[in-house]
Amino acid sequence: MSAKKYWVYIVASHSGTLYIGMTNNLYVRVQQDKSGEIEGFSSQYKCNRLAYWESFDDVLKAINREKQLKGWRREKKVALIER
Repeated sequence: MSAKKYWVYIVASHSGTLYIGMTNNLYVRVQQDKSGEIEGFSSQYKCNRLAYWESFDDVLKAINREKQLKGWRREKKVALIER
């Protein structure tokens, strides 16, 4: 049985709005963000440019990392993306 992968990712809009999410299929999720297929924050603010991602083998670690990143100030998120 192959191990499942999970990704925590940041997508950005052209104006600089950031959205942080988690998925088990990064390619599909980015395509959904680009097309605006899923209603919500990323669609409303046109966050459709993949800026950063991390992969995890454990869903709980991915969820915890997503929560951690969402709690950061914008400056820290931008610094992570620019690294």
